[in-house]
Amino acid sequence: MQGGDARRQSPSENAQVPRVPNALTNLTRLARAGFTLALYGVRFAPRDMRAPVALRLLRWGMAPIWLLGLPFRARTPKEQRVATALSRLGPSYVKLGQFLATRADIIGEPLANDLRHLQDRMAPFSMTEARAAVVEALGGRLEDHFAEFGPPVAAASIAQVHKAVVVDPDGQRRSVAVKVLRPGIERRFRRDLESYYFAARMIERVHAPVRRLKPVSVVDTLARTTELEMDLRLEAAAISEMAENIKADQALPDGRFRVPAVDWRRTQRRVLTLEWIEGIPIADHARLAAAGHDLRALGLTVLRTFLRHAMRDGFFHADMHPGNLLVEDSGTIVAVDFGIMGRLGARERRFLAEILFGLITRDYRRAAEVHYWAGYVPPHHPVEVFAQALRAIGEPIHGRTAAEISMADLLGQLFAYTEVFDMETRPELINLQKTMVVVEGVARSLDPTLNLWTAAEPIAREWIEANLGAAGALKDARAGAGEFGRFLADVPALLGQAERVVLALGEMARQGVRLDAPTIRELAEAEARRTRSGRWALWIGALALVALAVLAATGSVWR
Repeated sequence: MQGGDARRQSPSENAQVPRVPNALTNLTRLARAGFTLALYGVRFAPRDMRAPVALRLLRWGMAPIWLLGLPFRARTPKEQRVATALSRLGPSYVKLGQFLATRADIIGEPLANDLRHLQDRMAPFSMTEARAAVVEALGGRLEDHFAEFGPPVAAASIAQVHKAVVVDPDGQRRSVAVKVLRPGIERRFRRDLESYYFAARMIERVHAPVRRLKPVSVVDTLARTTELEMDLRLEAAAISEMAENIKADQALPDGRFRVPAVDWRRTQRRVLTLEWIEGIPIADHARLAAAGHDLRALGLTVLRTFLRHAMRDGFFHADMHPGNLLVEDSGTIVAVDFGIMGRLGARERRFLAEILFGLITRDYRRAAEVHYWAGYVPPHHPVEVFAQALRAIGEPIHGRTAAEISMADLLGQLFAYTEVFDMETRPELINLQKTMVVVEGVARSLDPTLNLWTAAEPIAREWIEANLGAAGALKDARAGAGEFGRFLADVPALLGQAERVVLALGEMARQGVRLDAPTIRELAEAEARRTRSGRWALWIGALALVALAVLAATGSVWR
């Protein structure tokens, strides 16, 4: 590739400063969203008088729309109004609502609780479109791949699932699940994400207090998540990776957990084919009990499986709601729908294990030091003060019954201290906490007396012994030796680069730094365009920030 125009950019880079037409287009899209939300009773009011005047005036400007929505609100339950409005706005807004439900630090706990009820259920697209999509993705005719292809059994915002039958080379027939992306979904998401970026940037410019929450980074995370979800080969790869991670777990007393097999011959970017799973939904306790399953054992398996995946593997299913968990006749839990996955690096895994272990054993000083080691708490805060804050969280859990203790709530309290101790938002840990809320709910529904701390302690201890004990020291030594070996191998290339840099600096010292006229002219024109468009977009945004922008970044919403 040649020239700067060929350089690939991230979504946020592409949208750093919108051109004037883009600003108008984005404002029109956001205004439509704000209008729909207002019809369903969403009002916008800054938390204090220090907010920009435009935001404070917005509430009064939308009052007539709010009145027009009285008939809509009359036939919609109060706790479902925001979810209903987002569903009407389409798939990308459903995803936005689900994503914001995990970010109570941005939108506030009341609205986050409301959005957690948002169901990712959409009307299915037609069989004609589905068959055409499969043929386009796999080539040939539909009959070349599937002996039978049934109607959709589930439809969500990004894709829908069909039950089909394939015939293996040996003549055996087997059922499969075929996931097909919605027609045109990529184009629609790109368009709406551009509006989300615009809103996030405008909010950062006119409302300084929210900059700590990094609204643009939040949209970056949403964009990456949806991009991964819309390439079904990546979902297949996630299933394959988890299958390798858990291969040996079936031998564990609490390891009866597996994932579906991937049919790679019938999987492409827009079509995913998996083993069809026959099982009882894990939320159907009556059927599970009637089939002779031990509900308490299932609850323990759900919790320990998740913790093992997060701490040991750093790779976990981030959408483990009851609809995605089935129980086979053997008692094995099978997870489905791997569109949303969570990853934790080595530092985050150590942080999680140390925090859990420190709170369980009341070693608050050690738990506090981990925050500093990981770089989560700036060094100007005394470690003793942060340890005191952890004690305030941890002590109340001791001496209480299992039913009174919530690990997810505890992690929520921990993250609530982020502002007090100048900690930046950590999206990967927020994702972990969101999943922990769901997993804890599933486990507790199966066994209300499940002691989460007793269940978690062996997993945390196992990780610490493997990574921080003697075995961990050997592992670090092996890793260090490998890194040193790679460094030695790179020394000749590094010396060559250093020599070239020294020569270049010497040449610059002798002749000075020169810029030719075309380069100077291009830089000046680019800066002028950036200044004009940025100033114009700023004035538009300050005067006309609409509902969705405030919803996504200030959390000052009531109905």
